[in-house]
Amino acid sequence: MASVRILKRDINYVLGDIIEAVYIWELTNPEKDNKKAEAIIDDAILTFDELIAKMNDKKVENKKQHYKAINKELEDRGRKLIDKINAL
Repeated sequence: MASVRILKRDINYVLGDIIEAVYIWELTNPEKDNKKAEAIIDDAILTFDELIAKMNDKKVENKKQHYKAINKELEDRGRKLIDKINAL
């Protein structure tokens, strides 16, 4: 991992792109119910808040492992959100 700044940027970009994909889906499918799409957006925002809170935790003993775990969690949760978008 190169730096904390890059990881924070990755969190922002990945979850921002997921939210943008949901908005695009909503615009291209106006006749469908948007409650599931809005739930995905809420989940993405919650994920963002949780990951940034973990990034800002200063009481970590092994920072390298901590940041790798956050990166792994970002990948896992991002894939789950993308799967939910694809299921819409």
